[in-house]
Amino acid sequence: MKLLLKEDVDGLGFCGDEVEVKDGYGRNFLIPKGKALLATPNNLKAFNHQKRVIQGKVTKVIAAAQTIADEIAKVTCSVKKKVGDTGKMFGSVTAQEVADLLKDQGVDIDRRKIQIAEPIKKSGEYKIPVKLHSEVTAEIKLVVEGEQEVVAPAEPAEPAPEVKEEGEAEVEVKE
Repeated sequence: MKLLLKEDVDGLGFCGDEVEVKDGYGRNFLIPKGKALLATPNNLKAFNHQKRVIQGKVTKVIAAAQTIADEIAKVTCSVKKKVGDTGKMFGSVTAQEVADLLKDQGVDIDRRKIQIAEPIKKSGEYKIPVKLHSEVTAEIKLVVEGEQEVVAPAEPAEPAPEVKEEGEAEVEVKE
């Protein structure tokens, strides 16, 4: 029995493949589960037409993702974070912060597409991948600058007046 697969089937083939299977397997499993169609000339023609339409849509989606990737490649993001005396950053740069920086520069992407492998905890220049589509990946140039936390010197405080506990009275002794 010749069948046209509507989806990937382990050990048999991929979507769109024309396969030869035993009659029982095709009639009792693949066709009722919606995994395959009989490979008739009409079904082949309809399936090929549907495949071309889907490929056209995928091509448009990939082209749109590529234009966004080109915009991202032009942008350099810069962020300032407070660092301590040792040069270690308080907190880290998150994907949400990077998405907000890109939005400020006119590129709107979802934070979940930004793939930060390890937390960014030091100042420097980083290249962060952004997966826009399974076939399109862009890189964001991120510059992290550390700014030292300025601590104002403490002013010397005036000595506090002595407070006496209740019950103690100041007694002057006269001689």
